Amino acid sequence: MQTATAPVAAEPRRAPRPRADALRNRERIIAAAREMFVEYGAERPLDEIARRAGVGNATIYRHFADRRELITSVVLSVMDRVSAQAEAAAAEEADPFDALRRFVHAAADERIGALCPMLSDTFDQDQAELNAARERLERDVEGLMRRAREAGRLRSDVAVGDLMVALSQLTRPLPGTPCLNIDQFVHRHLQLFLDGLQAPARSELPGSAATLDDLRKS
Repeated sequence: MQTATAPVAAEPRRAPRPRADALRNRERIIAAAREMFVEYGAERPLDEIARRAGVGNATIYRHFADRRELITSVVLSVMDRVSAQAEAAAAEEADPFDALRRFVHAAADERIGALCPMLSDTFDQDQAELNAARERLERDVEGLMRRAREAGRLRSDVAVGDLMVALSQLTRPLPGTPCLNIDQFVHRHLQLFLDGLQAPARSELPGSAATLDDLRKS
């Protein structure tokens, strides 16, 4: 008498890995969008972003369902890259203010001004991945500032929000200005800003120190 054998469970199918060229195209689109969001704002036509990235319009929609998804991906990319810069500066610089200075200049090169869409009322900020990236960034930057403050190198009346606002403003062209090529001045003006952050403070700042929560509520 033959005994019935239990059916062998089928192995779950693995999702195919994206091809290398598809990953490269995605990164090119995000990089192009990051640049254009800084220069022109988050409402730039997607076909212009495609042209700058060197891809077709259809390629954008293969990677991103709509503009909102592209904006979210850009914001996540910038936050991750800027957090990595903060962590590297903290690990590799012995002087706390030198670490903060290095971070500020590196964040400018990462086009941190592209984070400005997060301040828009139309941007959906209540996403787990965004919240995790935002918490990591705030934690990393606050760590840099706290060490510089404890070393007596950073004035005590500034917070993460103050730093991020200044960084975003100093790395974006003014709306409507024909002078889009401001990169040659960015690091010079950031250095002036950093001099103003050093302790002892030469003046009393109006209002209170700004946190990232304050920026989201404004």
